[in-house]
Amino acid sequence: MAVKDKSVRELDKAKSLAHVPWCDEYEKMISGMLYDAGASELAVARFKARKWTMHYNSFFPEDARNAEEVSQARRKLLGGIIGEIDGDDICIEPPFSIDYGCSIKFGKRFYANFNLCILDCAIITIGDRVMLGPNVSIFGATHETDVQSRREGVEFARPVTIGDDCWIGGHSVILPGVTIGKGCTVAAGSIVTKDVPDWSVVMGQPAKVVRTVQAID
Repeated sequence: MAVKDKSVRELDKAKSLAHVPWCDEYEKMISGMLYDAGASELAVARFKARKWTMHYNSFFPEDARNAEEVSQARRKLLGGIIGEIDGDDICIEPPFSIDYGCSIKFGKRFYANFNLCILDCAIITIGDRVMLGPNVSIFGATHETDVQSRREGVEFARPVTIGDDCWIGGHSVILPGVTIGKGCTVAAGSIVTKDVPDWSVVMGQPAKVVRTVQAID
């Protein structure tokens, strides 16, 4: 369910992000309020993201001598659209799909296999040393179940947080508003509909905790 007021917490988080299309509708969007997805500032930002995505997914420098040089070049491209990247050790195998890019925060040592999709209408925060298998989807965007608001192009979003040292298996889906604690493993093909405690292994549709792992510093 959408909230009625702007979120001070989410707005504060957004202040550290790059490439943000600041406007009233963006602030409502990341706060979890109903907002107009057709607002001109948001439409321009999505167009920029689509153009960037087409370039990133087909980019491969002809003069690259090894995989490391390709990875470094892609890192520079990511810096031109992603809201925050902590360090240079990040690898996202194309194809990679985003809504805006600016509302995504990546921690240190991030890796994603092929076909990562992030709908970052809300702020998506990913911790350190996180690994994603192929075809993982992280959804911040959602809609009301009442039909009229969908006809009017009104929607809302909820933030997603993935803690440090998580492994998300291939073909998993993370739904809006979910927080996955640190040290968690999400089995391949899972649909995560609710928060996951630290140091848990979850699987299934919907995903449920099947065991815990030893906590480490």
